[in-house]
Parts: sequence; structure tokens; C-alpha cells
Amino acid sequence: MNSIFHLAFNVTDLDKARVFYGELLQCREGRSTKNWVDFNFYGHQISLHLGKPLETSNTGKVGEHKVPMPHFGVILDRDKWEVLAERLIDSDINFEIPPCTRFEGEPGEQSTMFFRDFCGNPIEIKSFQNIVKVFEK
Repeated sequence: MNSIFHLAFNVTDLDKARVFYGELLQCREGRSTKNWVDFNFYGHQISLHLGKPLETSNTGKVGEHKVPMPHFGVILDRDKWEVLAERLIDSDINFEIPPCTRFEGEPGEQSTMFFRDFCGNPIEIKSFQNIVKVFEK
């Protein structure tokens, strides 16, 4: 079994977070209290706690884009990535970077999209043309 990543971060509203992660991203909700909620974020555990989200700014230069830093995300297989991209487009999500392909023809060719949850936390969802090349130079 591969290791499961755990990430805990703040959200301003647990009800908004449940709508975003549970309904829009279709992540299964786990344990919760009145102050936090866990989700299965595509096989990894995220714990959303009530509090002030981290400050972010678009300082990360990747290709031609400046991306929000810090951010988190996941790498999905192409079919799941495309289904999620369509669902987000259909829901009129405000993309920081809309679904696109970058580094075309290079070892790191990938489809990506950046958006924020309903509390302002930036998320990147990727899909690689060839998953075995995720760590290639």
C-alpha cells in the first residue's frame, strides 16, 4: 500500500467547506466535530479546521503562469480529471487557471487547473500524459 498523505488547514465556514469538498468535488466526508471535518480527498486525508486560511499570493512562476502559493492538490488519471474539469466548468467555478495542458511534448506534459475553495484556499488538480513521468526532469 502507498502512503496516504494528510493535510490539515483552515476554512472559515464548515458548511461552505462541506458543499465545496463534499458536493462539488464529491469527496467522501469522514469524522467531524463542531470545529473540524475530515474528507477523503481522492485517497488522501484532508482535515478542515475553523480558522483563518493561510495568506496566499500568485508568486509561483510555472511556465507562463504565476500560481497561488502556497497551494495543494492531487494528480488524477486523465478520465477523472476531465470529468472533474467539466463539473467545475458547469458549476461556474472561478478558475485562477482554467483547465489547460502545459509543457506539451515534454516529459512533464500535464493537464492542470487552479481554483479556490469557497473559503479562499488555492487548489491545483493535475493529470499527466504519462503518470510514470511525474518526477522526470
